[in-house]
Amino acid sequence: MAQKPSIPKGTRDFNPQDVAKRNYIFSTIRSAFETFGFQPIETPSFENSSTLMGKYGEEGDRLIFKILNSGDYLSKVDNKYYLDKNSSMLTPYISEKALRYDLTVPFARYVVQHQNEIDFPFKRYQIQPVWRADRPQKGRFREFYQCDADVVGSNSLWQEVEFVQLYDAVFTALGLHGVTIKINNRKILSGIAEVIGAQDKLIDFTVALDKLDKIGEEKVKEEMLGKGIPQSGIDKLQPLFSLSGDFGAQVTELKSILETSEEGRQGIEELEFINKGIEALGLKTATLQLDVTLARGLNYYTGAIFEVAAPEGVKMGSIGGGGRYDDLTGIFGLKDMSGVGISFGLDRIALVLEQLNLFPETITNTVKVMFINFGEAEGMASMKAIKVLRENDISAELFPDKKKTVKQFNYANKRNIPFVVLVGESELADNTYTLKNMASSAQETITLDTLISALK
Repeated sequence: MAQKPSIPKGTRDFNPQDVAKRNYIFSTIRSAFETFGFQPIETPSFENSSTLMGKYGEEGDRLIFKILNSGDYLSKVDNKYYLDKNSSMLTPYISEKALRYDLTVPFARYVVQHQNEIDFPFKRYQIQPVWRADRPQKGRFREFYQCDADVVGSNSLWQEVEFVQLYDAVFTALGLHGVTIKINNRKILSGIAEVIGAQDKLIDFTVALDKLDKIGEEKVKEEMLGKGIPQSGIDKLQPLFSLSGDFGAQVTELKSILETSEEGRQGIEELEFINKGIEALGLKTATLQLDVTLARGLNYYTGAIFEVAAPEGVKMGSIGGGGRYDDLTGIFGLKDMSGVGISFGLDRIALVLEQLNLFPETITNTVKVMFINFGEAEGMASMKAIKVLRENDISAELFPDKKKTVKQFNYANKRNIPFVVLVGESELADNTYTLKNMASSAQETITLDTLISALK
């Protein structure tokens, strides 16, 4: 017996309903991107290894899928690399390409390579799959889509204001109301670390602070002490632990904490600009919230930091995030190219929409009407009508085989096809069509012109 085929661990098959739901999210986001002036680009699924390796750190490099060279890739390799059994030394000789790990580094390569063709500031969006040789587990896959939008070549904070509005527009269009767009600023975190005498322990400080809502104030203080942050510095943080109120109230408290830090004050000014812009422009269904514990991507972001939380009551991690960076293209030699970008967590968004039953029922209806097959003559008449329907942008098909009518109706039900047309002997003689609504079971015999109007 032949072995049943399977797919690699960490990958997924998507059935027609899954793809329809994913495409619904894609099209909603894509429409918003283009409304906001972003232009689409695509980069190859694989890049030269030299483009990717060394850009994500040691752990990231380990998670990159390498592609073996074509042909007899071992023939030119020195025997000592076999005998040493050192894969890191052998790999460069047998693999010169790799699957992209994310969309960010390929985008940086794109900007540098095409810098003389690009009009800056450059607003780009990209929706493509990426691959990571990670250990598969629930919610973590080796192949998944990323959905990014970035602006490079501008220091203007109006870009951050636009990204907040973009998040609001997308989630409103998806019917996902009540999301919280959390915002912080790297400069504020650096300023706090400076004030408490922990400039060299910024990561330790922020990792501990990020746990405030999970382990509480006292445990956070204990962790900071354990990391070598002085008690006198922790005492200065006391107002931070009780930070509450609206955006303005929290900023007022932050000003008192950061009055001696120039960098921290600059971070506050940037947040105030963004908040003032959003207050003047308004949001449809989302809420902008200051969260000083937000510290994602500190090795990458240099200004504003964003994270989007699902509506209250939905148990889900962040469904979006991003921020301001100052040197995206520096890894390829193009310095001082500031930018800001956001991403959407497509898999998590789909899970939230599913959980809240927010997918429109019609998105999985790929065919609007199916013609029952009663035989060759009836089939030909049906195909002629189907051709006219398709020319009028109405999706239609003929059941290909002459089977029992009940089986054909059952097929239409399983496919969620909302209408069925019967062309039997009487309809053939009268040049008419019997249209049946599968939901109500109501049916009527009509002309082709009336059929077109009814289905439209």
